[in-house]
Amino acid sequence: MTAQGFDGVERRGLMFVLSSPSGAGKTTLSRMLIDRMPGLKMSVSATTRAKRPGEVEGRDYFFVAKAKFEQMAKQGDLLEWATVFDNRYGTPRAPVEAALAAGQDVLFDIDWQGTQQLREKARADVVSVFILPPSAADLEKRLHTRAQDSEEVIRGRMNRATHELSHWAEYDYIVVNQNVDDAFAEVQSILKAERLKRERRTGLTEFVRGLQRQLET
Repeated sequence: MTAQGFDGVERRGLMFVLSSPSGAGKTTLSRMLIDRMPGLKMSVSATTRAKRPGEVEGRDYFFVAKAKFEQMAKQGDLLEWATVFDNRYGTPRAPVEAALAAGQDVLFDIDWQGTQQLREKARADVVSVFILPPSAADLEKRLHTRAQDSEEVIRGRMNRATHELSHWAEYDYIVVNQNVDDAFAEVQSILKAERLKRERRTGLTEFVRGLQRQLET
């Protein structure tokens, strides 16, 4: 059963993907979307890495053993997965499909590889946005401003950014994050418009038939 949209017409949810090179702002924009957009929930990944202090099972991640993760991947229980620094990360299929069927949108903060896998499995449900920095100098400045990484790590992230940027044309939308408020307004507009797509509004047929019946009486 799909949920009603704000106009009373039932619709199916969508997978809203944000990707960007590290430091371009996708995490900040993701948090803003979750805080300000009703009907949007963050995808919770399964991971084989150890739980860190303060992390909560089911809120931050689903923490699973490597053997369990391999089983989930083999059985098709993951929509996408990847290996990052010897740890596995992936998106469990069941909670996402349940959310979409209930008319709930799910936000993904993943890279181009994860986006490709999502598109292969559920193209009609995926809306992808790539966030670009306004310049290479700005990207490097943001990485330094975060004060989280060493110079060596920052250089590595800058080198990876070159490869990540080569996949920009695979995305549905491109947003240049010159100013975070302006970038958020653009991303928000994309989500609002995609929610109104005819093919996602599963209740439109019945809604229009109801209008026709009213006009005929």
